Amino acid sequence: MALTILIALAGLMGASGVIPAAAGAHAAPNAGIDSAAYLLLFHAAAVIGGAALAQQGLLWRPLLLAALIAWIVGACLFSGDIALRTFAGHRLFAMAAPAGGIILIAAWLALAAAALGALIHQTP
Repeated sequence: MALTILIALAGLMGASGVIPAAAGAHAAPNAGIDSAAYLLLFHAAAVIGGAALAQQGLLWRPLLLAALIAWIVGACLFSGDIALRTFAGHRLFAMAAPAGGIILIAAWLALAAAALGALIHQTP
């Protein structure tokens, strides 16, 4: 069930990424919204791929699930802050975009650790 929820959230992230991509092309060119769109779209695909890896049992599941959740949280914080600044003129909260970026970096490192954890926790 957890993977299904994560995949549903990835679908919402993907849809949410298309909106600022279109806005960046039409409504707010050169406003920086493109980076928010691409970050959402890229990490939506990463969550779906990570869910497939979890289903196959290729990585250490506890850390992989943490990485998937962190990709969602980090991408939403980063992109939400950029979108609000572009369209509403204010931030989500102070340091939301940098916090989202740091969470994303940590999540990618967690993915690498989940791969190493799978090696350690393998039964011969």
